[in-house]
Amino acid sequence: MSGHDVWYGDLTTRRSLLTRGGLLIAGGLGWLAAFLLIPCTVLIGVAFLERDPDGGLTWTLTLESLLRLVGLGGTDGVSGANLFILLRSLALALVTTIACLFLAYPVAFFIARARRRTLWLSLIIVPLCTNLVIRTYAWKLLLSARLPPAQIASWLGWAEPGRDLIPGWPAVIVGTTTACLPFAVVPLYINVDRLDWSIVEAAMDLYASPARVFRQAILPQTLPGLSVAVLLTLVPTMGMFVITDMLGGAKHWLIGNLISHQFGPGRNIPYGAALSMVLILFTTLCTYAYRRQQRAVELL
Repeated sequence: MSGHDVWYGDLTTRRSLLTRGGLLIAGGLGWLAAFLLIPCTVLIGVAFLERDPDGGLTWTLTLESLLRLVGLGGTDGVSGANLFILLRSLALALVTTIACLFLAYPVAFFIARARRRTLWLSLIIVPLCTNLVIRTYAWKLLLSARLPPAQIASWLGWAEPGRDLIPGWPAVIVGTTTACLPFAVVPLYINVDRLDWSIVEAAMDLYASPARVFRQAILPQTLPGLSVAVLLTLVPTMGMFVITDMLGGAKHWLIGNLISHQFGPGRNIPYGAALSMVLILFTTLCTYAYRRQQRAVELL
């Protein structure tokens, strides 16, 4: 028996397959455990600890942070305000996601039909190589009173002459939309590039309206990319705080700002951990909904 046959026969045994498979995934599992599973476990544990008067932690188990999270604990009267912050964060995430999808579909079709796709994809992806703070600061300069956006808004009567377009919610939405737009364009482009145009042409030959062509011929084929785009824009927007600080003037907090505030010196670290659990739960639910949708598509 040759050496190749011995190696191949050993590879096909159950024990050898499990050993080699375990070695192949050990690196990935170790990475996930070190930078995702263990930090999340520590975070959940901290949420059940008690805060000392100096802002540190005491090894005393308590449900105070969780009760305060649902409005049943705490004496500072901020639970209702924090619930409003959570709803505001969700509303901003929904508006940003809708804006990204509204812009991503035309961009995806343009790139799919363009001759130099690599160039256009690079123009979409390259800005992600720049730090988010730098990109947000660039928007802060672009929305100043001396530059065309503010002057055009003043000419249209949308802003007072000589005033910046920041701080304000329109600037925050512009910042979050441009930050998340590449994550919506790329998955949609992949599906648009693989469209079965014969279905689209058949719908047009049957005199379907443009809206109906999109709804019945294009949307079902791009549904996987649409689901990924929603997931990659909705979830990150919920946790953003840099953009709201710089473009919103730190006047309208989101849940990301609230969490960041809790981990400062002399703050309430257990309550910050409990708030972080809300984002973790939200991300888990979104991922679960995405998996359910993917399985439903596979069954079609």
